[in-house]
Amino acid sequence: MKKSNLFAGLFLVATGLSTLSACTKGFEEMNINPNQNPNVIPETLLAPALTDLVKRNMDRAFRITNELMQVHVSRVDNDEFHRYVIRPAEADYMWNGWYTQLTDFRDMYASAATVKSSTFMAIARICEVWTFSLLTDTFGDVPYSEAIQGRSGQLQPKFDRQEDIYRDLFAKLEEANELLKANTNLTADQALLDPLYQGNALKWRKFGNSLYLRLLLRVSNRTEAIAPGGLSPQAKLRDLVNTHASDYPLIANNAESAIVRWTGTAPYQSPFQTWRTADFSSFSSMSEFFINNLVEWNDPRLAKWATLSNGTYEGIPSGYLPTQIPVAKSTYPAALMTEPLLGNILNYPEVQLILAEVVLRGWATGDAKTYYETGTTNGITLWGLTVPTGYLTGGDVKWEPANSTVVKLDQIHLQKYYALFFTDFQQWFEYRRSGHPVLPLGPGLKNNRQMPARINYPLYVQSLNQVNYQAAVADQGPDDINTKVWWQL
Repeated sequence: MKKSNLFAGLFLVATGLSTLSACTKGFEEMNINPNQNPNVIPETLLAPALTDLVKRNMDRAFRITNELMQVHVSRVDNDEFHRYVIRPAEADYMWNGWYTQLTDFRDMYASAATVKSSTFMAIARICEVWTFSLLTDTFGDVPYSEAIQGRSGQLQPKFDRQEDIYRDLFAKLEEANELLKANTNLTADQALLDPLYQGNALKWRKFGNSLYLRLLLRVSNRTEAIAPGGLSPQAKLRDLVNTHASDYPLIANNAESAIVRWTGTAPYQSPFQTWRTADFSSFSSMSEFFINNLVEWNDPRLAKWATLSNGTYEGIPSGYLPTQIPVAKSTYPAALMTEPLLGNILNYPEVQLILAEVVLRGWATGDAKTYYETGTTNGITLWGLTVPTGYLTGGDVKWEPANSTVVKLDQIHLQKYYALFFTDFQQWFEYRRSGHPVLPLGPGLKNNRQMPARINYPLYVQSLNQVNYQAAVADQGPDDINTKVWWQL
């Protein structure tokens, strides 16, 4: 399988590259018919594209998200994400990877339409929406309507406004939900090439609608009528959760979570499986914020996520002053390098905690406490662990009806923070949207002590698509890490 090198619709002429291979080591044997044109076999595109994206997302969660959001803290003094420093060169890796695999998802949709597979068409749409949401939530305005069209000669695509991108993402999720109403599972052979749900159409439908729920909440600070039917995000949340809930089934238990569960055998191997243990755990320690909450709650996930230090679990301060590197404390256990659950895309605890916030804010009816407690306990049981006796009635975990909305929101988001462990940039996205959970601010923070609001555009995009880049900057604001995207208020 090969595909054109389409980074946002640009051929990388300057670097002398003309094509990229879409084959991934280990997948060659999985083609059910190697003599047939892959352009009309949608299943050959799904597993390589999906697993590549999850691996890239895990890599950047480790490198960027977990530092910004105080999961761990680098003990290499010039690694400064924990001080709110994101260097311009960081942009390329995710921009290139996301746009490359979007080509596969678009090709998968076209080939599925050719063979009249409504289920594969819907899967392709869901994967496309998921990937584009990562792009726009990271960068803001990005090439969308004219992106990935290099084959037809569009080498300098315009940057679409985030508002317009979201409007179309919602339309595509509606399309996917309709296509999956037929509940047509993939064939047995096709199911072998689906690493997420093994061909189960209903589970894909639930994932698509749960993604819809996440993205509606993401833009819920806006009141524009961008959802289908001329609805605002808040009104569409009520429609999805209450009015037409039966038309939008959601992930309903941990087993239905959208997780690429790594088996340890090629091609389904965690990206960390080939790392040296020292590279995974020796150059950083867990943060005080991350560790201390779990210690206070007597949370059983501690043993899964951190090592003992001096016989206990201890973290180090994030945002420490330059040159004042703390002594190493608890680190990631080596077992996480092959942990199946790190391939998380969207899980059941997140869905429940989203519903808790939506109800708490008055955008839907229901019991916020029940959603909160269900999300909290399933955040533990997802990891195969037992919820300790009294967990929901202890300390900061207990839901007190008399507490203010702000306190309850921080409780919801603190539990979501742990539910999103190693999930691409989601912790960071949610912090930018909500300001929760409340993070301690270390003395060594830079960037005026402000959490970065986005990542800059890649430098090569600035030169190869200069006119459209300049138009995007004129519309959105300066191309730096402090310019807020449209949904941030």
